[in-house]
Amino acid sequence: MPHNSLAPTEYPVHELIARRRSPRDFIITPISQEDLWSILEAARWAPSCFNEQPWRFLVAHREDSEDFERLLTCLVEANQAWCCRASALILCVAKHDYTLNGLPNDWAVHDVGIAVGYMALQAVAIGHFTHAMAGFDKKRAREVCEIPEGFAPVTMVAIGKAPEPDVPLERSRKPAETNVFTSIFGDALNQKV
Repeated sequence: MPHNSLAPTEYPVHELIARRRSPRDFIITPISQEDLWSILEAARWAPSCFNEQPWRFLVAHREDSEDFERLLTCLVEANQAWCCRASALILCVAKHDYTLNGLPNDWAVHDVGIAVGYMALQAVAIGHFTHAMAGFDKKRAREVCEIPEGFAPVTMVAIGKAPEPDVPLERSRKPAETNVFTSIFGDALNQKV
């Protein structure tokens, strides 16, 4: 099964969604500035609460060995083993308070997640893949990347070209009735059309 094959969805979705996956291997290859900025531009246009845009992205091209190594060493060892072949690494950071009034932004992490989702879809659209990871040392990231107070590391993203898998991919999701309900929690939404 080629890496651009479609996920076995139960209902029709856009092809970019059906092709998106999170590979744990990359082909060592550079990413062009144009492609990287295209992915970042998609994230810039993600929706956010009060248009706060609480995301900050710390970006390292593999060609910039100092920046790349700085972000790579923030990852847990298991993720370092395969992320070392990524074309770029991105540390995604959330601003905790609203700029307008200084009050806590309870939706900041949610909004960063949406921006990362937009990155993933844009990457697929232009021939790359992303893999977002929780497996990194937030304290180390804060220190080595000099992240100020009021901002917090949320996730790291690896970007690159994925090799063709040697075996067919097993792509699955929980059945919809396990997490899609009516207005009563736990009451499965009827899927009949």
